[in-house]
Amino acid sequence: MSNLHSIISSEWLNSQLPNSNLIIIDCRFRLGDPDWGYQQYLNSHIPGAYYLDLDKDLSSPVKNHGGRHPLPDPFVFAAKLEEIGIVQGETCVIVYDDLRFAFAARLWWLLRYFGHENVAVLDGGWQGWQRQGHTVDNVIPPAKSGRFVPQPHHDWIIDIEALKQRKDKSDVVLIDSRDSDRYRGEREPIDPIAGHIQGAVNSPWKLVSTEEFGLLPEEEQRALWSDFQGSEEMIVYCGSGVTACVNLLSMELVGIKGAKLYPGGWSDWCSYLVNT
Repeated sequence: MSNLHSIISSEWLNSQLPNSNLIIIDCRFRLGDPDWGYQQYLNSHIPGAYYLDLDKDLSSPVKNHGGRHPLPDPFVFAAKLEEIGIVQGETCVIVYDDLRFAFAARLWWLLRYFGHENVAVLDGGWQGWQRQGHTVDNVIPPAKSGRFVPQPHHDWIIDIEALKQRKDKSDVVLIDSRDSDRYRGEREPIDPIAGHIQGAVNSPWKLVSTEEFGLLPEEEQRALWSDFQGSEEMIVYCGSGVTACVNLLSMELVGIKGAKLYPGGWSDWCSYLVNT
């Protein structure tokens, strides 16, 4: 159960459900209806799964700057992980959602960022689990006792000031992970200003998966990043540091190491442009 590959199948997970060293986490969420995911979880989920909320558990409170989903406080996040029984470096953690890895990838990235490598995303997500006919229930598992000391990889992220210094260098590629119409500024449903960070290229996060909620074959994922691999540094952002993690998951799966996340994303960047 150690050294999990970052993606696992429904069949594999179903075979491991009796394993006491396994923790499953449901990350379903909707930005426009923050209570929706938890209500879906209460209705039915993978047996034994706990629920973590994007706003309440996978982010810290919003401020004037820092974006719509700032990274969680390390010790608050660690306490939450301990409450569901995660032992750092030991527990096998499987995360899933129902929106093409949008929120599960955020938790996958956060766990690794804070020092827990033994985590994988469920390929196909909730829909794939149901499509395979695997068991679901609505039983809320009891709290457990874990052990987690956060050890953040600070070199995995970049803040706005460092980004301003780095983004225009010839050996740096800045990747906007949002939908193409948002990147082009034709549509902006959330943030006060439309557009993108000057110099960024676009690789939408949804390109990593199929409409059936599964990851693309590895060769097709590799092709997504082939134009950028000659760069000395890759920096990825989205609206608020959430869906960019789907692209980081894809990069990890094809062996691209060292890409950085700009957690604040466009919501942080444009917060400095409002009323200025």
